[in-house]
Amino acid sequence: MAIKISIACPQEAVTIDRGLLRETARTVLEAEDIEDAVISLAFVDNPTIHQLNQRYLQHDEPTDVLSFPLSEPGEKKLQGELVIGAEVAREQSESRGHPVHAELALYVIHGLLHLCGYDDKTEAEARKMRAREKFHLEALGLPAIAPEE
Repeated sequence: MAIKISIACPQEAVTIDRGLLRETARTVLEAEDIEDAVISLAFVDNPTIHQLNQRYLQHDEPTDVLSFPLSEPGEKKLQGELVIGAEVAREQSESRGHPVHAELALYVIHGLLHLCGYDDKTEAEARKMRAREKFHLEALGLPAIAPEE
């Protein structure tokens, strides 16, 4: 059993620290008791994430992160893809006054929590998810930038 993280970066607008984000993903999965996983992270530009958000969620705007589970719930190996809006992260980090790498890490954490079975459709689910985001940010030594309720 192993955790395998692959990273694609088909954009040049934002510099991606692959090592930091790979370690972020690995740390989150291990803390969520995932021992066997194959996860891909794709850091994309606004036109790409906008198109995907429109195609899969019918939302006509760029977004922060889209999670695509590739394994069934309860399967021994967790498999999935995260598509992350690098330009959205840059814009959010600039407007909120923290480093872009922290915003990108938050998106990785949020997306992985979705793959691990967390949801944020109800207020109660969103509270649980925000608590886990804060837990992981703190464990990684990152600023407490998870959205407040």
